[in-house]
Amino acid sequence: MKIDIIAGARPNFMKVAPIIDAIETHSLSMPGLSYRLIHTGQHYDKAMSENFFKQLSIPAPHINLECGGGTQAEQTANIMVAFEKELIQNPADLVLVVGDVTSTMACSIVAKKQFIKVAHVEAGIRSFDLSMPEEINRMVTDTLADYFFTTSARANENLMKSGIGSERIFFVGNTMIDTLLKNLTRLKAPKEWDILHLHSKKYFIVTLHRPANVDEEAKLRYLIEEIVNNSDSLPVIFPVHPRTAKIIQAIGINAPNLHLIAPLDYLEFNYLVSESLGVITDSGGVTEETTVLDIPCLTLRDNTERPETVELGSNELIGTDGTNIKPALRKILDGKWKKSSVPELWDGKTSERIVEILYNISRRNLLQ
Repeated sequence: MKIDIIAGARPNFMKVAPIIDAIETHSLSMPGLSYRLIHTGQHYDKAMSENFFKQLSIPAPHINLECGGGTQAEQTANIMVAFEKELIQNPADLVLVVGDVTSTMACSIVAKKQFIKVAHVEAGIRSFDLSMPEEINRMVTDTLADYFFTTSARANENLMKSGIGSERIFFVGNTMIDTLLKNLTRLKAPKEWDILHLHSKKYFIVTLHRPANVDEEAKLRYLIEEIVNNSDSLPVIFPVHPRTAKIIQAIGINAPNLHLIAPLDYLEFNYLVSESLGVITDSGGVTEETTVLDIPCLTLRDNTERPETVELGSNELIGTDGTNIKPALRKILDGKWKKSSVPELWDGKTSERIVEILYNISRRNLLQ
């Protein structure tokens, strides 16, 4: 069975790395299972991507569609056109997509129009918030997919409620946690650790990227001020995209304990997370990592597609208006934050389960 594995953006790389590793590890015991890694180029910075691939031992992509830039519609169209040409020239038996980025949806559409089966890793998660582009990507992909690999029982329920038969749903766990657990002993301090004289459990990490939080200057100012003013003067480390950094500089926030730094690579960022007192974020993936690391996490959103990080993990939704930042930080500072438990099957073996299922599917000729 020839599998095209699709990766388009940084979160995808963390999810495909262990799947590729599992396929290569079992190449002798699972003959006939082969893959091509296709990078759509949705998010592509040459230096960062090469470093990321090297850190996670991801082989160089077999194909790079180079479809970065443009509006979401333009990017979707460019990926579809480029991937269609590639599939016509080099057909696959199965297209495996991960997560919920534009590439995930676009390549699923193309595959189905070429009568190629689609497997979706991280299927079934829902925020039920159609203002999020990711939610639309998830819904479209899950409408088209043939096989569904899920991270939680809740995701299974969401899929079955939409009419998908349980025989096509496989509760396997979380591939991003496979990557985290594999690399825990390899995490390394960035240069900022020494430059800023950081100490374990004596600083906070902030990551904000959603337009609702960073595009409105007044709102971004309010959120950051609430964080820096209620952190007991502890350092607040904000790895920030250059575009957001310009907005912050334009609105004149210059708190002595706020440190804007360049985006970090995987090993450095997760080192800072693992040693932090707490994380303030609007990222779904970060909430999964903090849950496994048992780091207090405040999510500046009104909903989440990963409810297990709240119900079982160390995450709490505190809303988007910032009014809950002060009391939430106080709980962390006073040592009163809840303890985290690890969701079922987030054990580092998810990719092994996925690859075994794919091999069994190929043997049963269910792709015909």
